[in-house]
Amino acid sequence: MKIGLGLYRKMLNESHYRFARQLGVSHVVAHLEDYFSDNPQLANDRDMSWGTSQTGDWTYETFRTLIDDLGRHDLQLAAVENFAVRHWHDVLLDGPRRDEQMATLKSIVRAAAAAGVPCIGYNFSAVGVWGWTRGPYARGGAMSVGFDIDRIDPQEPMPEGMAWNMAYRDTLGPGTVAPISAAQIWDRYRRFLAEMIPVAEEAGITLAAHPDDPPVEALRLSAKLINSHDAYRRAFALAPSPANKAELCLGCLQEMADGDIYRTVAEFARQDRIGYIHFRNVRGKVPNYHEVFIDEGDIDMARIVDILAENGYDGVLIPDHTPELECGAPWHAGKAYAIGYMKALIAGAKRQGDGHGG
Repeated sequence: MKIGLGLYRKMLNESHYRFARQLGVSHVVAHLEDYFSDNPQLANDRDMSWGTSQTGDWTYETFRTLIDDLGRHDLQLAAVENFAVRHWHDVLLDGPRRDEQMATLKSIVRAAAAAGVPCIGYNFSAVGVWGWTRGPYARGGAMSVGFDIDRIDPQEPMPEGMAWNMAYRDTLGPGTVAPISAAQIWDRYRRFLAEMIPVAEEAGITLAAHPDDPPVEALRLSAKLINSHDAYRRAFALAPSPANKAELCLGCLQEMADGDIYRTVAEFARQDRIGYIHFRNVRGKVPNYHEVFIDEGDIDMARIVDILAENGYDGVLIPDHTPELECGAPWHAGKAYAIGYMKALIAGAKRQGDGHGG
């Protein structure tokens, strides 16, 4: 198994590449959408949106430059995570520009594959990540995020001009997005896979689906898609292709109301259905959970690593949403703590596999 680091758009620079190498990671998952701007705080109690989408320059040259820049630091690109909302809001909302935006997504996938990008992660959700609150939820009062459905209005509608919890135009409203049923969101996803997976197969790239977070039935009058372990299985059945995999978020799997995370991880690893893994821990389940340090939540992370090793997973794991440590560089310290813990778990699993345990 390989350890990577996720970097937001404004972190794709020399300083953060050096930081990654100093941690001893080998891979980077890059975000090209410009959410959170310069401050990677995942939530606050004033405005839960992730900002305004920017299309950027998603070309062969962009992807190739990113790969080359990483290579100069002995880093490899594991995946590009998330499309820009301006590229596909009408794919998610079934709007008038849907076919035009699908053509754009196909061009992006082809360009990424030609440049050497092995995987694109995505979250097929009209609402996106919405409803989190930020607070001292982790050990010692470390700042993290959580979900408590009683602290929000889960039926607050989305304003026009918003999808995936981001604005895709300068002015929102005046109306709201029409309700989206489970049948509608699944039909939109079926059409998306039917068009995109053949392109990914031909280009030689993996598309990896992130589960819904929060994994509830619905938010903001929109049904959620991959909000259960069985929903993931349904997603794979829609397009049983090696190009159709999971951007497997352990935290989301554990947050789901039912399902055995250990059995599901073993199943997906054995079937080679994992594109890459968000390696994070949580305490609680929907409708009330908190994200916590990697070693204090409900998931036995050592057991997860052992299961992955036993079932032949040799892909990338990245820490995700780490709580912030009390210091001058809370994001960096949180990532460093998680990666050190991950390296120890993987070393222990390897030692057991080599017959040197005990």
